[in-house]
Amino acid sequence: MKTDYGSDIPSPSPYEESVGDTVPRGWSAWFGGPNTVVGPRIAPRIAPLAGENPDDSDSGLSSDAILQKQLAEEAGNAIQYRTCSWQKTAALLFSEYICLAIMSFPWSYSVLGLVPGIILTVVQALIVLYTSLILWQFCLRHPEVRDVCDIGQMLFWNKKWAWWFTAVMFVLNNTFIQALHVLTGAKYVNTLIGGETNAISCQTVSIGFIVAIISWIASLPRTFNVLSHLGTGSAIFTFISVILAVIFAGVESHPAGYSPVPVTDPLTGKALPSGAPIVTVIPLATTTFVSGLNAFLNISYTLIGQITLPSFIAEMKEPRDFPKALWACTILEIIVFSIVGGAVYAYTGNQYMTSPAFGSLQPLYKKIAFSFMVPTIIFLGVLYASVSARFVFLRIFHNSRHKNENTVVGWATWAGILFVTWILAFVIANSIPFFSSLLSLLSSLFDSFFGFIFWGVAYFRMRKADGSVAFFKDRSFRSWFEGILNIIIILTGLFFLTAGTYATIQGIIDEYAAGSVGRPFSCASNGI
Repeated sequence: MKTDYGSDIPSPSPYEESVGDTVPRGWSAWFGGPNTVVGPRIAPRIAPLAGENPDDSDSGLSSDAILQKQLAEEAGNAIQYRTCSWQKTAALLFSEYICLAIMSFPWSYSVLGLVPGIILTVVQALIVLYTSLILWQFCLRHPEVRDVCDIGQMLFWNKKWAWWFTAVMFVLNNTFIQALHVLTGAKYVNTLIGGETNAISCQTVSIGFIVAIISWIASLPRTFNVLSHLGTGSAIFTFISVILAVIFAGVESHPAGYSPVPVTDPLTGKALPSGAPIVTVIPLATTTFVSGLNAFLNISYTLIGQITLPSFIAEMKEPRDFPKALWACTILEIIVFSIVGGAVYAYTGNQYMTSPAFGSLQPLYKKIAFSFMVPTIIFLGVLYASVSARFVFLRIFHNSRHKNENTVVGWATWAGILFVTWILAFVIANSIPFFSSLLSLLSSLFDSFFGFIFWGVAYFRMRKADGSVAFFKDRSFRSWFEGILNIIIILTGLFFLTAGTYATIQGIIDEYAAGSVGRPFSCASNGI
């Protein structure tokens, strides 16, 4: 079949033309590839912008035809978006997941116990893998989807409120992650210079602002194809950093803050950590619901990253290959997270643990290992800033030459959007200046939707489009299992949103009451 825009378009597959037993079967449903079957849409193509009518020429096209049309329309443009191979997409995934938050795993294991901590790591990684495959199948059916906001509207029956709700959550999530990296950049510099100095006015706030400006400049590339090269380097440096942390934890004579005999703080009179490191395989009896759930939320935050995946898939030349990148990243993260978390915890113990765990190392070792994390501190914030900016930019300049050409208006708008997001990130970083609680807050407020609820709903919407909710129809073990699993996934998201948010807020209150965290917009050093 040929269209008026000159591309060869494959005819719709039998899968797309029928509403019978169209649930994907076989290995392609899990690993992708050219034989992947694409199911029917759950809804008509949505309007790209508020008040705009969708392109009528797309209404009768199959998902494959819409994808080929997009590629044909981009051909010859100065800036092309669908250019990523699965290898480049894997590099973006590695850079997103292999990040600083890995160094929160030792702290989580110290709260949860080594064995439950590792089990929860593996289980959560597999749940994220499964829901990411659901997301991928959804994007194959709807190739015009550019980000999770489009998905939010389609999932909830094309209601515009769903788009706006998802958009607010989407931008807030990404901006909070940018803030986390502004905060961490200030922590790194303060750690390196070793405490207070009179050379910098209002030290921590000033350093955070400099980190935000550097990150803004690094965010300026417009496509993921360019960022994927930076992402590869970022992932390599992060891997070196966490491996060094494990090695240093093993070779140092004792953790930072170690004392062989009981001691007290001369200012407060409180007992300080002392004695040989204590490592537990199960949680201590003193572990509370709030501390345990916060530790699990830290693990979940690092593993949950589905919010960016629609944007990555939207820039792939062949979206059917996405699972290759997903599997490679999932296997690597399970190995790295479990080994790093378990090994650092085993050498550090409960009483000397910090988050991030670099603070548990002796000063020289801490500075060396932390320094290799600098590219990731910058790059991962840049990645999320780019996703947010792309979301806004493509809606401002939809069907405009500024979208695909190197124009002054286009580049000035792009830079301006990024600048606003980094200023907001700077304000948030100085308003919530503590690492582990910020991770937990991100996980409870945003990952509840983007890590669980959305994809459980997507599963049932796709099964309904296939002809019926599958486990009511074919009554096979797989259909019943997947149906029940997705109900559990939705309920887990609701648990994160309710109990998780409560635990996070209570944890922040407890930290303030104990005086273990800094104050908002504090000038004092926040080094570890």
